[in-house]
Amino acid sequence: MEALLCRKVGDPTIDLQSPNSPVVVENKYPIPELGSPKAVRVRVKATSLNYANYLQVLGKYQEKPPFPFIPGSDFSGVVDAVGAAVENFKVGDPVCSFAALGTFAQFVVVDENHLIKVPQGCDLVEAGALPVAFGTSHVALVHRANLSPGQVLLVLGAAGGVGLAAVQIGKVRGATVIAVARGAEKVECLKALGVDHVVDSGNENVIQSVKDFLKARKLKGVDVLYDPVGGKLTKESMKLLNWGANILIIGFASGEVPVIPANIALVKNWTIHGLYWGSYRIHRPGVLEDSVRELLSWAARGLIKIHISHTFSLSEANLAFAAMKDRNAIGKVTIVLDGGTVRSKL
Repeated sequence: MEALLCRKVGDPTIDLQSPNSPVVVENKYPIPELGSPKAVRVRVKATSLNYANYLQVLGKYQEKPPFPFIPGSDFSGVVDAVGAAVENFKVGDPVCSFAALGTFAQFVVVDENHLIKVPQGCDLVEAGALPVAFGTSHVALVHRANLSPGQVLLVLGAAGGVGLAAVQIGKVRGATVIAVARGAEKVECLKALGVDHVVDSGNENVIQSVKDFLKARKLKGVDVLYDPVGGKLTKESMKLLNWGANILIIGFASGEVPVIPANIALVKNWTIHGLYWGSYRIHRPGVLEDSVRELLSWAARGLIKIHISHTFSLSEANLAFAAMKDRNAIGKVTIVLDGGTVRSKL
């Protein structure tokens, strides 16, 4: 089978033909065996890039698998083979899921209990971009912060994969949603999603713009801060938080880990949530699977939209990583396999 193999630490945006590239497309990699009676082999249709995949190839992620390894986490596809004890899936079923590694390949094997059927009305390629980004935001906002109707949600980095997911989940939950992104195209995309207020961080004073909006709406402040960015803006955003606010630490796309003053958190009764979504697979796997099922039902009903701005073939993986690294993407970057249509937009 065809697979993207990571052989060493390095920059995955380098041309795949270069000897300096840490990744290479292997055309004769062995098709994985089922291995157990409850295993299901999926012919992958689509697998999306997440920032964690990029960091992993760079050697900067908290989990460092031994070399060589196949990167990739969330995916969609069609069931290709089932173990003798599989009860809930048959060959030909459209499915999606997520894995620790291995989805940048034509086939992946997962346990039946970790696989989810894609409902009718939900696009299969889009389903491959849903589990990690939307799952992260759903667990954060619904299970951790308990975002409620009427609350004010502030989303930093709102045009990225998890950010676009967060603003949509916020609207489904009945919150007033404020989004921060950089660039006119990203701002327009967020407005089209029905976000209540969008701030262009490249042109506006973010904090003042949010304050003006809150004042005009007669709102006291922000109840939930969703932060996948880190850096200076995290600290500045704390000026906007209400007493009893929830702070969701999702990641540090800026490269800078913010310092949250514990004394102010004490006085303001803030709750600070660190969210490493992948660890739920070990500690509370049922939460992840229920979360993805609910999200798929929302997608099938048109309540959320998985926005894919760049689609590549496996042989263009370096371009896919570059789109993420250079922040050219609005929403998700996806690799389509199995004869999928490629619509690169760089």
